[in-house]
Amino acid sequence: MSRAFVKEEGGERWTPPGTPHAYHLIWPGVNGPETLHQTDDLLDALRWLAARDRPGFELRGQDGVLLALLAA
Repeated sequence: MSRAFVKEEGGERWTPPGTPHAYHLIWPGVNGPETLHQTDDLLDALRWLAARDRPGFELRGQDGVLLALLAA
């Protein structure tokens, strides 16, 4: 396999970056924030957020601004 298609640190195949989405649903976990869902539809993002069963999930815009927070 050519080294041009292998990441140096892990020996994994190179994958192209994904397309950026307008909204990111994030769980601020113990090991740092983790993006669980991404979408370009605000209503889809709000429905996904409302369907969670515990507080703490964040809805952030593409620029990282906090738009909504699921509270208790």
